[in-house]
Amino acid sequence: MNFGFTEEQELLRREVRKFLDEKGPLEEVRKWMETPNGFSRELWKQLGELGWIGLTLPEDHGGAGLGWVDLTVVLEEMGRSLFPSPYLAQTLAAAAICEAGTPAEQARWLPGLADGSRIATLAVVEADGRLDAEGLRVAGRPADGGYRLKGEKHQVFDGAAADLLVVAFRSGDAPEAISLAVVDRNAAGVEVEAQPSIDLTKRVSKVGFRDVAVGPDALLGASDAAWPVVQRLLDRAAAAVVAEAIGAAEGALQLTADYAKERQQFGTPIGRFQGVKHPLAEMFVDIESFKSLLYYAAWCLDEGEDARRHVSLAKAYASEAFARIGVDGVQLHGGVGYTWEYDIQLYLKRSKWVRPTFGDADFHYDRVAHLGGYA
Repeated sequence: MNFGFTEEQELLRREVRKFLDEKGPLEEVRKWMETPNGFSRELWKQLGELGWIGLTLPEDHGGAGLGWVDLTVVLEEMGRSLFPSPYLAQTLAAAAICEAGTPAEQARWLPGLADGSRIATLAVVEADGRLDAEGLRVAGRPADGGYRLKGEKHQVFDGAAADLLVVAFRSGDAPEAISLAVVDRNAAGVEVEAQPSIDLTKRVSKVGFRDVAVGPDALLGASDAAWPVVQRLLDRAAAAVVAEAIGAAEGALQLTADYAKERQQFGTPIGRFQGVKHPLAEMFVDIESFKSLLYYAAWCLDEGEDARRHVSLAKAYASEAFARIGVDGVQLHGGVGYTWEYDIQLYLKRSKWVRPTFGDADFHYDRVAHLGGYA
């Protein structure tokens, strides 16, 4: 059995790395962080031309037809550079349409998402951050064969840049009566408000639905039947966040190791001291550990295996370990690590963003216990 990446996947990694080194170094990332969009529209267009935006979408709709293991390769490299773009949002929204949409609905929306000419995002999480069916309280009132939506979604990735919102809402009284719909960002009653984020490379928004009309042609699949799809989407979302975290954690480790080789103390590089070498070694071990967990989870997603336990193990480990890596990276830089001029503080902020996104460590360890029948 081959536990490594294929030659094609390694080639994809090299190409993504080369592109980001040339087009998206941290100097440019810092510039994009200060712009209203928070990312480069020009580079977004180039990602579409390269076929990376539609990586996991069917070839019939302009995608590359690849899987989540291939996607993991791309997300790792984007995380390594802290590359800001709606890539994660687009991937999750497109996955929702692939899973829940009819062939006609897929033909309607996916081609524009595959080439990046339209941007979409997934709107699931609400104010309390709950990830169970009862936590979805945006309500859909039946009207004219469709629904009228009222409520708010929070932590919507790149909501301000999105053209389309894939919204999970409560469409009935049963606990799992959840539906999915594609809502135009400019529809009457849709209000998008940017929310503060500790990581300026990750733009999030609060989206309000003030009696927003959703026609029957905008519903994805059958009414009241979308909760199983939403559960799978949340697993994919958590896995994607961990994939980015792998690259970001490796980037923080490399940055800190390079600093330890250059910084002189008592006439020798600080990397010679055990107090520096040991934390660096622990960072490496932690990264390799949640990397292995994530790779198996991504394989399960591709093969149709039950990925829930493996996704939760990866997300729980990454949430804790990456936060430690971010803090240790700053500490090993000394006091200057906290200053704006040093890049390590950007990775610390990414680690703080990763920690609660789509479930923190406590949530996922508890989920593992329930799945194993221990709670």
